[in-house]
Amino acid sequence: MKAIKLTAIAGAVLLSTSAMANVVTDTASTVATGTVNAVKATSSAIVDGGRTFLQTATKPAAVSAEVGTLGYGANITWDANDSTAVVAGWTGGDISISDKLSVNDVKYDVETDLSNPYLGVQVRPMKNWLTVNTGIIIPDNTVTVTAKPDSEIKIAGTTYTNTEVESLTGTVKSRNNVAPYLTVGFRPTINNNWGVFGEVGAAYTGKVDVDLQGTGTKGDEAAAKARQEIESETALKWAPIAKLGVTYRF
Repeated sequence: MKAIKLTAIAGAVLLSTSAMANVVTDTASTVATGTVNAVKATSSAIVDGGRTFLQTATKPAAVSAEVGTLGYGANITWDANDSTAVVAGWTGGDISISDKLSVNDVKYDVETDLSNPYLGVQVRPMKNWLTVNTGIIIPDNTVTVTAKPDSEIKIAGTTYTNTEVESLTGTVKSRNNVAPYLTVGFRPTINNNWGVFGEVGAAYTGKVDVDLQGTGTKGDEAAAKARQEIESETALKWAPIAKLGVTYRF
């Protein structure tokens, strides 16, 4: 009788062990399959995402030519969605709208050498021709100023004759390496490919550094005072932006 009981117990143990092994094997197989599928899905998403980024980067939505207060140049646009785009461009050259700079009582003749690469975001808040544009400019602009009094010149409250101050000559450069900008514009389309645009706004360029030399018997004294006046001029902390251009969409 004991032998029969032992045999029955042994058989039950073997059956339960076999069933447990099958459960463990099926669970492991399920986990392994799920893990492999998850890795495949993640890999596909990464590859597809990479492809999407590369396709977007290598296929811009539009190119534009522009001219304005910061020079003439061009930009490339990549659409993020139907109301937002990324814009990268450059403007520069010598295209001064005004060749005069007045600081207090001194009028300077101006020559410009502009270089303004920029990167920004263009938003169509109402998904129509109205645009709001913001971003950064990397200004590398040199402005040369010259003042030559015909008779007298008044600087910081002091009047100098044209013998005492024959001329003032120097350069004006922005201290900031990065200038944030904000503009509002319009971008109506002419047909499926061509359109025009315009923008107005400003960039904050910050304080300026002035290197100024004077000639005449009191040229150095006058140049030092004129330099302080120019560096204190609040209007020079801002660069007005006004531009017009034409766009070709792919």
